[in-house]
Amino acid sequence: MNKRQIDRITKMESYLDDSEKAIRELSEALSKYEEVRDRYYKLEAYYGSRNWMDDFEADEEGRIPADLKRGVLSEDAVYDLMTEHRELMTRMQRAVLKSMEETEF
Repeated sequence: MNKRQIDRITKMESYLDDSEKAIRELSEALSKYEEVRDRYYKLEAYYGSRNWMDDFEADEEGRIPADLKRGVLSEDAVYDLMTEHRELMTRMQRAVLKSMEETEF
């Protein structure tokens, strides 16, 4: 076996290790997302609903306890999450399409 072969095998082994780790982490992240996806869409529906407006107005009027965690009533938190979600879905779609184009299965 020559040095080029050893170098090539070493490099490909690192590619295997890196790829296995990344795919495992992506799979775990996707599983976590799938667990909360329905809750995310319920949150999205709530944000555009009359209930959200009623809750927002109650908070503005001081009728919500001051010690209650209520980031969901900020005008930016849910919107920013929705924007990030949309961008991530687009990014994932592009990654899947590119992988499908490059795969020779």
